[in-house]
Amino acid sequence: MQEVIIIGGGASGLVAAINIARKGKKVTILEKNSTCGKKILATGNGRCNYFNEDQNINHYRSKNHELINNVINKSNLDEVLSFFDSIGIVPKIKNGYYYPNSNQAVSIQNALLIEAKNLNIDIKTDTTVFNIKNEKDENQNNIFNVITNQGNFYARKVILATGTKASVKTEENTLGYEFSKKFGHSCIKVLPALVQLRGNEKYFKEWNGIRIDASITLYDNNSNVITKEIGEIQLTDYGVSGICAMNLSGRVSRMVSEGKRPYVSINFLDSLNIEDEIQAKNFIDNRNKNMKNRNIVELLEGIINYKLLNVLLKNLNISNKCAWDEISFDNKKQFILSLINLKINITGTNSFDKSQVCSGGIPLNEIDLNTMESKIIKGLYIIGELLDVDADCGGYNLTWAWTTGIVSSKNI
Repeated sequence: MQEVIIIGGGASGLVAAINIARKGKKVTILEKNSTCGKKILATGNGRCNYFNEDQNINHYRSKNHELINNVINKSNLDEVLSFFDSIGIVPKIKNGYYYPNSNQAVSIQNALLIEAKNLNIDIKTDTTVFNIKNEKDENQNNIFNVITNQGNFYARKVILATGTKASVKTEENTLGYEFSKKFGHSCIKVLPALVQLRGNEKYFKEWNGIRIDASITLYDNNSNVITKEIGEIQLTDYGVSGICAMNLSGRVSRMVSEGKRPYVSINFLDSLNIEDEIQAKNFIDNRNKNMKNRNIVELLEGIINYKLLNVLLKNLNISNKCAWDEISFDNKKQFILSLINLKINITGTNSFDKSQVCSGGIPLNEIDLNTMESKIIKGLYIIGELLDVDADCGGYNLTWAWTTGIVSSKNI
């Protein structure tokens, strides 16, 4: 009989196991892959942005958003930082973003695995869980029978830390949701998040590969502003990528799944603090006044990416040889709007295998957020990505994983 079995040896599962083992409890991790913490290696472009100083709750999203601060609060976040200090991680902090001083994600993975080994945590890799049954022992106490390809494991408590369908090429990783539903939990529809946005504009192939600083604003089909992101975006042959676009994607996935028609507006002049049509026209008029004998492309040299500028002009049937004064009033207006308010209808996002996390999952109001124990079945804990929380790029999704792992260990 095991005291605690953790199904999944990712970020949340490893942290939970370490904290439980530090209290002298016997804990076993069942991991389907050949090693634990594999997904950690891909975070932060291989550097692992594992935390962020700015823990404003608006960086996180959930159907029960008001409950998130029961987990993401100063006390728990302080414990996260203390935990990483305790396993030897020295942070390199840049603009509030935390990375290991080595700038290598493998440092986080290795530190966790070394600590797990030193605590004699039993890690069983290449272990696929087929089923979990709630049974009774000889004293009629609840126990869990975890059925795997390596035999049956029995435990008083089970922590589900299986992760999601994000970053996998098939939809195979649904077991955590299925086990949770089997024990009476509901599940908010799981959709890709932190993923690229797709549209169907004809000019996408021509602007493919452009990276540019801009602002991108998400609207619903009633033209209400949902949110705005500022920073670098990447223009692709299918739509828009980059951190700014990906931060919108969880909400886009949700809207599209509900039959709504979201769109985005891109302002390519945001870095110049140009926000409206009048400001943009005055800016170009002044350049035209001060810079003689220039065509429109030469006039905006150094302001707008040359390739992008030609795509926008071609899309409006404006010759790139025209001087500003030669362009009609209506064409000037349309060109200015394409610079500061380029509207793109969003048809959806890329698939789960391209996503970093998922939106949706087990509702927070079905979990005791002081312990991460199920409110439906005693002894079952659900942590990490399985829960209905997704967050912005910047270490927030890992912070959720670390924090729920720590909280789950508190009363075990």
